[in-house]
Amino acid sequence: MRSILSAFLVLIVLAVAVGTVGMSYVWHEFQAPGPAALHGEIETIVALPSGTGLGQIAATLEARRVIHSSLIFRAGVMYYGQASALKAGEYAIPSGASPMQIMQQLIEGKAIVYKLTLPEGITTALIVDLVRKHVALSGEVSLAPEEGSLLPETYVFNRGTSRDALIERMRNDHVAVVNELWVKRVLNLPFTTKNEAVTLASIVEKETGVASERPRVAAVFVNRLRKGMKLQSDPTIIYGLTKGVPLGRGIRQSELEKPTAYNTYVIDGLPPTPIANPGKASIEAVLNPALTDDLYFVADGTGGHIFANNLADHEKNVQKWRQIERQRAAGADNSSASPGP
Repeated sequence: MRSILSAFLVLIVLAVAVGTVGMSYVWHEFQAPGPAALHGEIETIVALPSGTGLGQIAATLEARRVIHSSLIFRAGVMYYGQASALKAGEYAIPSGASPMQIMQQLIEGKAIVYKLTLPEGITTALIVDLVRKHVALSGEVSLAPEEGSLLPETYVFNRGTSRDALIERMRNDHVAVVNELWVKRVLNLPFTTKNEAVTLASIVEKETGVASERPRVAAVFVNRLRKGMKLQSDPTIIYGLTKGVPLGRGIRQSELEKPTAYNTYVIDGLPPTPIANPGKASIEAVLNPALTDDLYFVADGTGGHIFANNLADHEKNVQKWRQIERQRAAGADNSSASPGP
């Protein structure tokens, strides 16, 4: 019965579209080039919201002047039995594309895609803010993801994707990565839960931007945990003060000593939650840290760090870094001074 009704509807539409000029005209027009884009553009952007039926799709295409006749488009799509195969989305319709070509584009779902790139070490609050502000996403953010529960990555989506759906993807991707890496972890790590691993990975993420250093930085913190030493990580102080918002200045001595749940100069072990969202490489680093006896590291002036396994060597390295800082400060002062006569 359904197939009979469908065939009957096709005949009705064809009869209206064809009139007295004959069915061959319909097929000719369905495969003939469409209108040229206005103002000489090479394509026209057409948005087809989710839930849009064939009639509204055809009307929209005609209104946007990418087809000559909505009736011709409807008749052709129904003849090929593709009415339910057309996909919603935002499409760049090439100038002069035939109705047949447009139908194929909508069947294949070749819609315009958008990207949102989340840098490793970004906080959850900043991620939610970026999602809220992205103009191609729809709906409000009703989810409240925890710190460290989202995976920094480049996400691709179509216009109209809901904000909650994208955040849920980020959360699911994070869970998948943690589960994948957890089963490959080395034995005898000084933590026992996945959340603790992510917490330590977030600290590693904030401590170094050099990818090759991550396993060695992770080893420093793993070694400290094993020895019962405080982690003494500056980014944890900042998170305890501002939830990760940069201070815009150096950390004060009073802040080093200020007790917060996150100040690893004061507390023992790991802070209660991650301090950011670590990427896959940092999670992998803490689950498979480098085999070293390092306990300290300090900046080396090149963007990386120099490591030490004892306090005396570390203090020498710190003095070298202080000297670099003084030289840079002096150079900055000289470059900003007025030139002499």
